[in-house]
Amino acid sequence: MRVAFAGTPQFALPALEALLAHHTVAGVLTQPDRPSGRGRLLTSSPVKELAQSRGVPLLQPPTLRSDAVRAQLAAWAPEALVVVAYGLILPPELLKIPRAGCVNVHASLLPRWRGAAPVQRAILAGDAETGVSIMLMDEGLDTGPVLLERRHTIARRDTGGSLLQALSRLGATALLEALEGLSAGTLRPRAQSSEGVTHAAKITKAEARIDWSRDAGDIERQVRAFNPLPMAEARLGGEQLRILSAQAVDSPSGARSDQEPGTIKEVSGNSLLVLCGNGLLAIDEVQRAGRRPVAVRDFAHGQSLKGERLG
Repeated sequence: MRVAFAGTPQFALPALEALLAHHTVAGVLTQPDRPSGRGRLLTSSPVKELAQSRGVPLLQPPTLRSDAVRAQLAAWAPEALVVVAYGLILPPELLKIPRAGCVNVHASLLPRWRGAAPVQRAILAGDAETGVSIMLMDEGLDTGPVLLERRHTIARRDTGGSLLQALSRLGATALLEALEGLSAGTLRPRAQSSEGVTHAAKITKAEARIDWSRDAGDIERQVRAFNPLPMAEARLGGEQLRILSAQAVDSPSGARSDQEPGTIKEVSGNSLLVLCGNGLLAIDEVQRAGRRPVAVRDFAHGQSLKGERLG
């Protein structure tokens, strides 16, 4: 099948690689270069780098609402436009160009977690499973009919990063199957259910700050969901402290404490045990601002942290 592709981050690479291996990719749309890193240097997206390395025609429009973009997509003459974490909304006039439609790889089991951050929201909510949905796009936000879906169990130690990586590979495989069925006419789209709809709002920096009055299990999921971005964080001695890895621990049966949530109860082996609204959080990897990540055993060395309070 002759396809065009629209995508930007690392998550989109397995799908583009699969298309390059099994289909004809007429052109690629990706976001414009953005400032990145401490030096704020303009940086190409992962999709741009792959497209350029393979000699695929590339377009980086700041908006899709222009005659030039519409004309270029029409000139590529794709049978389908595949969209994976592109980051721009496709206007109605672009949705109509590919004969077979616009096919989106979405990292959830629709209609659960429509929107920008389905992987992080699934972990935060404590979902036992998630997956990928291959859908035909319409003018709504992830509301189009689903061609097929593949389920994936969320492991207890999964982070936002590890789950994104697993779903990106699963999505690439499912995409090839969906395109084959779409081309052969053997795959029929099904409308999404009107029940069980949830919205995965974009993650904000403010959500990264830990509220120690919450349940330890909730905070553990926050740490996992926000690794590698934006990273859960607290304050220690007035300085930022990112929490990279932690596990909820039940308080001893019948134990009571007159200490405030956020208090470091003890440094035990490789962990800081921190009092939460309910239960304890065992933190085993942290990062100070401008420093590299370190294990708690190294972070705590030479410090008297017991009784200190994380804000």
